[in-house]
Amino acid sequence: MGDGDYRMIKVEAPAEHVLLVTLNRPEVANAFNTRMAEELLDVWTGIAAAPETRCAVLTGAGDRAFCAGADLKERNGMSPADWHKQHDLFERMAYALMDCPNPIIAAVNGAAYAGGFELVLGADFAYGAPSSRFALTEVTLGLIPGVGGTQNLPRAIGLRRAKELLLCGRPFSSEQALDWGVLNRICDRETLLADALATARQIAGNAPLAVRQAMAAMDEGIDQPLPQARRTEIERYTPLIDTEDRREGIAAFNEKRKPDFKGR
Repeated sequence: MGDGDYRMIKVEAPAEHVLLVTLNRPEVANAFNTRMAEELLDVWTGIAAAPETRCAVLTGAGDRAFCAGADLKERNGMSPADWHKQHDLFERMAYALMDCPNPIIAAVNGAAYAGGFELVLGADFAYGAPSSRFALTEVTLGLIPGVGGTQNLPRAIGLRRAKELLLCGRPFSSEQALDWGVLNRICDRETLLADALATARQIAGNAPLAVRQAMAAMDEGIDQPLPQARRTEIERYTPLIDTEDRREGIAAFNEKRKPDFKGR
């Protein structure tokens, strides 16, 4: 599947080394169906393998919703076997987002519910519009979050608060999301995407090997005991010493110029 085959998402390159991925089903609150999940899986795995992409921004089309989660109309009447098959795809798509070695920023332009909120939680960090709202509503439908929500939400906001929100299926506001650590920043609706892309450009201007290693050190070390996490940091630091980018970064600093990183 290539860029020309995408029908449920838009993929653009608004700046050098930056990718903008837009969930593009605004008529159904950008809910993801089987086709959209296939396209997103293709994008996330492509970013992981493509050295030219150093950072990505994920957002939703329209001004009403970021993503309402899985398309329940498509799921209506599914046999258990078909449900399992589709959910396996959803898992692979979401885990590819979470495991992507390059940073992915969520620009939350509206409601992010159920699986849509799980995509936000799976991103590396998120900016939101004042109108953005969040909820894991699966228990109201006889399910639980199935693409990381029960694990990522407690890690973001704490176990006791996560239990209350998840077990009630209770929505919360952008202000609460900021206070609790789900959002890094609340942006004006008109500047949300520009703000997220500005951060993506800043990240993409840094040494890509160093960004990947810093990401890996944090992701691996966060759940490790501190002595082991320190070793993880050094394991990720050491390979950078003998790289062209490290030599270029030091040379550029001493020559008072902008570095030209190549990812080597």
